[in-house]
Amino acid sequence: MPALPEAVQWEARDRPTRVGFALHADPQRERTVESPFDVEEIFPDVADSVRLPRRQSGSSPQGLAVTLIADYTLSSRAWLPTASIVALLGEFGVTAGAARTAISRLARRGVLEGSRRGRHSSYRLTGPAAGDLSSGGISIAGFAAGPDSWDGSWTAFVFTMPKEEKSRRSSLRAQLRWRGYAPLYDGVWVSPHPMKEHDHAELVAATPGATTAFRARHLRFASGTTRDPIEAWDITAIAAEYETFVRRWTPLLPRIRADDITGAAAVRARTEVMDTYRRFPALDPLLPLELLPPDWPRTRARETFVAVYDGLAEPAQDHVRAVAAHVDDEPRPDIRTHTVAEMAVGVIGSSTKATTNRASG
Repeated sequence: MPALPEAVQWEARDRPTRVGFALHADPQRERTVESPFDVEEIFPDVADSVRLPRRQSGSSPQGLAVTLIADYTLSSRAWLPTASIVALLGEFGVTAGAARTAISRLARRGVLEGSRRGRHSSYRLTGPAAGDLSSGGISIAGFAAGPDSWDGSWTAFVFTMPKEEKSRRSSLRAQLRWRGYAPLYDGVWVSPHPMKEHDHAELVAATPGATTAFRARHLRFASGTTRDPIEAWDITAIAAEYETFVRRWTPLLPRIRADDITGAAAVRARTEVMDTYRRFPALDPLLPLELLPPDWPRTRARETFVAVYDGLAEPAQDHVRAVAAHVDDEPRPDIRTHTVAEMAVGVIGSSTKATTNRASG
């Protein structure tokens, strides 16, 4: 499940930042990201020892590996032979050397755990990483799924930060962005949603200066010098991102319905559509529809995402199973993908006994 960006492009960072996910993306839960596009965390951390790769504008074998492994093994935490992971990454243009390095680094970071039998090795998601990714999947699957609801109030988080604390200021702004806040003014960040107690505690802990949080209605005056809270977001740019997404994937739907996309192409497309869609909850934290232009494309983007992601589930699963079976020389029914509906209720499965001792390569 992790699945994701323009071709799944993330960059691993060794800095132990607390952030929130993959496969992205509840603004209220995710952490550490200055910009939804420049520093996007894919999955929420559940343990300090588990640090998932960070999605960047450049291709990262680590991020791609997490996406592929989670998208097809999260429900069972099945073991995948190292050779099959390398082969799948190769279909995205990742060299064998880079693929093996990515796997090794993910294991050191606590995202993957390995098993060895003779010269053959296999890997699977660790328990904490699987929980992290499953939580992120719930957030992504639930995005734009329900009716719009807003009580007309705004939450404001106001803070002061010593000028010399540039690094901590950057970290705080990133955490606010992931929680769905945007800067109305420097030091004044707003959100249409109520602030949760644990979010407030974490934001205060990250702020060496003074903070104030309150929820109130915006007073509209005739003065041309006031700024409406919704102006903290670039509505035009967000709409353009939605429209680009819909235009990119809608033409593919007839081919998907005709079962015309199979094999590696199905895996690549499914990975890319997830990677792109999971950015939207950070870009558009369910901004009130009454404040947005008519025919806001959020719902159309979700419908397109579901049609592509679910429509390619079976052919993509078949391909991943075939690649693993070729290495293992036996069927791999324990490799299972999931639909958006299944992702919405949590994907982690408990049936890992059959794969506990599997190791091949």
